[in-house]
Amino acid sequence: QVQLQESGPGLVKPSQTLSLTCTVSGGSITTNSYYWSWIRQPPGEGLEWVGAITYSGSTYYSPSFKSRTSISRDTSKNQFTLQLSSVTPEDTAVYYCARCIQSSDRCDYWGQGTQVTVSS
Repeated sequence: QVQLQESGPGLVKPSQTLSLTCTVSGGSITTNSYYWSWIRQPPGEGLEWVGAITYSGSTYYSPSFKSRTSISRDTSKNQFTLQLSSVTPEDTAVYYCARCIQSSDRCDYWGQGTQVTVSS
């Protein structure tokens, strides 16, 4: 059973960088055919895909976030990390990490989500 757990600060000030880590257990982030996504849900809105890192380390970002997003990984810890710079209150959301299947783009395992609020 794959499990994902998000961690990071719940409150970030405007213009700062939001940094979240997803720790994966029960499966390796280097396993072929999967990619590891960050997805968020602002209050009252739907899910937004932010970006992802593949099993081989390639990264992909939503055009909406590309200029200020970086996703990296630490294979020794089986973790991947999201950094979102220059945050504004519009970046307030529940942030999820998820494992997604390359062949179908279906995300089959999700973390429980972590609330991040951007406020001074």
